Amino acid sequence: MLTSALINQNIPRLQPADTVAKALQLINDFRLTHLPVVSDGLFLGLISEEDLLDVEEGKGTIEFLSSALIQAAVRDDVHFLNAIHVCIRHETNVIAVIDKNKTLKGVITTNMLLNALGSFAGANENGGMILIKMEPNQFSASELCRIAESEGCSVLHLNAMSDLQGGSLEVALMVNKQDIGALVNSLERYEYQVLHYVGKEEVENEIRNNFKHLMNYLDI
Repeated sequence: MLTSALINQNIPRLQPADTVAKALQLINDFRLTHLPVVSDGLFLGLISEEDLLDVEEGKGTIEFLSSALIQAAVRDDVHFLNAIHVCIRHETNVIAVIDKNKTLKGVITTNMLLNALGSFAGANENGGMILIKMEPNQFSASELCRIAESEGCSVLHLNAMSDLQGGSLEVALMVNKQDIGALVNSLERYEYQVLHYVGKEEVENEIRNNFKHLMNYLDI
């Protein structure tokens, strides 16, 4: 999904001649931390509520805060994950979307990014999820898909995240079925460490973990 698909046209734009008081009122009305500033349609930057509040009694115009403008923007033809990176780096809850000429096309809010990220990660899918821990050299997307298919499941999403401290990988496997007990067993037969899973077998999952803890205790 490109950033252009997430643009919100309802967020107001400020002009350099607008007063600080007006900017603060709009930020309060729309419950944002930043607003875009434009001149003749060109993006100048984002102005923050914090910088606006530093102006004594809201006097003056945005023009006098030009040095405080934040260049938090992404092109309208890039993947939306780029917007998340910019949002985190600048700690804003809106990101400006511009074209190749720096014309402001609109903004993306963090709520819209969160919804898009949820869909991208499969949070809205009606299926099962299995969380697997493994070493990086053990990771093979093709093998995981093959194991899932052997149990009659289709992989909808596969996301991997590195453990920076331990060096291992945590892989979230989303499949199209909620009845995933057989798939869990199959993964364990291939010596994958299943940390957790969510599906129709969720209750059995908890009982199984408790049983493992009991057996480990009895081995002491």
